[in-house]
Amino acid sequence: MKTAIVTDSASYLSAADVEKYHIHVVPITVIFGHQTYLENVEITSKEFYERMRTAPELPTTTQITLGQMQTTYDQLAKAGYDAVISIHLSSGITSFITNLESYLPNVTNIKVYPFDSLITAGGEAYMVLLAAKLVAEGYSPEQVIAQLEKIRETTGVYFVVDNLSHLVRTGRLSNASGLVGNLLRIKPVLTFQDGKIVAIQKERTMRRAYAAIKAKLAAEIAAVDYPLRVTIENGNNPKLQSEWTADLKASFPDLTIDEGEIGPVVGVHVGEGVMGLIWARDWEKWSV
Repeated sequence: MKTAIVTDSASYLSAADVEKYHIHVVPITVIFGHQTYLENVEITSKEFYERMRTAPELPTTTQITLGQMQTTYDQLAKAGYDAVISIHLSSGITSFITNLESYLPNVTNIKVYPFDSLITAGGEAYMVLLAAKLVAEGYSPEQVIAQLEKIRETTGVYFVVDNLSHLVRTGRLSNASGLVGNLLRIKPVLTFQDGKIVAIQKERTMRRAYAAIKAKLAAEIAAVDYPLRVTIENGNNPKLQSEWTADLKASFPDLTIDEGEIGPVVGVHVGEGVMGLIWARDWEKWSV
């Protein structure tokens, strides 16, 4: 069976990884006013953050259309693929994966295996890369899905936004009501719970928020008996990303550390300056 790997642009895979592992990425749409842009196709992260600072209206996003997905699946079927493992961003922040699952009975020319990452960015990317690795090693789609469920269970994410107002405005912060009145005066540590974004800890500065997140990573490293891999994510904040990377490399010399970028679609919701850590059992060292 010839199996393809499909994901959305919110996984923020590097162009090198997309090419190396033969991954098919469907772009999500970002909207400024009446203008629409396909993420990382018609607008780059740098262009997005520059425009968000000056645009009269804050940007929004719209889901990948089922037509886009049908076209992607049709192209793969025509290319000789028998199956698709389709890995997408969390159902807790978008209804896309639910809509896709409802639509799949209409896809008759290729077998589609949908998978809800329950996260986005680097966490989603880890699942995509593991799927590509296992497919290349000859595992069936059913076997790959079982392993994706396992890596999803090992995935942790903690992040801090420079300004909470974006998450509140777009309705992506599940427990926003408990933070009203403090939106601009705190740097809360946020995470995903059941696929939804929640604030779990209030800090006054980015430095203190980082210390709290680093402590959670240290506790995870101490608790598990498998190798972890961590991605340091930034939303147009390369200086701070470099500082976090240097500190983590010094503190955890045996840890595999990647650097990632939060692009336009997620940037709409978290705003410029966001920083975070995403980790999971190392997909590259994965054994079934």
